[in-house]
Amino acid sequence: MLNIGGLTPFTTIDYPGKLAAVIFCQGCPWRCGYCHNQHLLPFKQQGTVPWHEVVGLLEQRRGLLDAVVFSGGEPTMQASLPEAIAEVRRMGFLTGLHTGGTYPERLAACLPHLDWVGMDLKAPFDVYDQITRVSGSGTAAEQSALILRQSGVAHQFRTTLDPFLQADGRIARLQQMVEGWGGNLVLQQLLSR
Repeated sequence: MLNIGGLTPFTTIDYPGKLAAVIFCQGCPWRCGYCHNQHLLPFKQQGTVPWHEVVGLLEQRRGLLDAVVFSGGEPTMQASLPEAIAEVRRMGFLTGLHTGGTYPERLAACLPHLDWVGMDLKAPFDVYDQITRVSGSGTAAEQSALILRQSGVAHQFRTTLDPFLQADGRIARLQQMVEGWGGNLVLQQLLSR
């Protein structure tokens, strides 16, 4: 199943308006300088939480939790993500995903099993690689944002207030872009490491 780098058994902030658990998936191809989950970046690093333990915890939390959120790292890096989300949904939980939009095709495969998605916008798409340090990352994120907007799945777009965004009107550009899509950009404070 999934390579899991961590688990939060209870949170009130990771799925809007719901009590949730968060599964932190191991691995991310992007290298954002402000990442607060750097321990999750290496995909080949062995996960610390076996899938059967996650399922066991969720079985015990039925009726206590509303939702389960898959976060990371970048959850869509793992091919088994759609199957894991579907299994959690069959258990009766709402399902959520935190993604940077790294893999548009995998996001599309997950959407039929999701109730909510929080997509992190790193920067205006034309300067994405300056944040992610990966060429072409803006194209992938733009495709994912389009797929998400067209999916009908509840979602929010958010960004972390990195100093890079505070120059050259980048935050305003992101806000205008998301407002043009009919939404509001959620601003997240940069966590100190």
